[in-house]
Amino acid sequence: MPRKLLLPYKSVFSRFRAPRGLHDSLAMNAARSGYRVFSANSTAACTELAKRITERLGAELGKSVVYQETNGETRVEIKESVRGQDIFIIQTIPRDVNTAVMELLIMAYALKTSCARNIIGVIPYFPYSKQSKMRKRGSIVCKLLASMLAKAGLTHIITMDLHQKEIQGFFSFPVDNLRASPFLLQYIQEEV
Repeated sequence: MPRKLLLPYKSVFSRFRAPRGLHDSLAMNAARSGYRVFSANSTAACTELAKRITERLGAELGKSVVYQETNGETRVEIKESVRGQDIFIIQTIPRDVNTAVMELLIMAYALKTSCARNIIGVIPYFPYSKQSKMRKRGSIVCKLLASMLAKAGLTHIITMDLHQKEIQGFFSFPVDNLRASPFLLQYIQEEV
């Protein structure tokens, strides 16, 4: 992903203020910036995006391990204290959508039970957003996913180009629906 396309994240991340009473034992960048950034996906593309975002912000990537057990279950281990901090979870959606959703849910729940103050999901492509209308004898899967994310502990979502902007009404917490087209047009005009 080109560095210029990461510009909207800077303004969104800067809205969250530093938590009060940080202890000396917390990482240096948490004390400096007031937030932590984690990669929720075990794929290389998600880790690369998270690294680029943290480089752009001048922060370190949070220490966590996300992997699949031999029986297919997802396991997430948070390797540092997140108590009282604002946490951003970067999650890209690879081909295996259901595994990515479970990784996000489990990581959000692990951070919630570790007493994170706010858990913000950064999901460039929101899964199941095309299933936002009732079909004959069907269900609105996007609404179910919104409920699951809220129950897991997410307090905010940042996404790009939702299939329909009305999807934001499914959530019980704020959703920032960024538009990618202005940044893509700018990049094409300047670079191509």
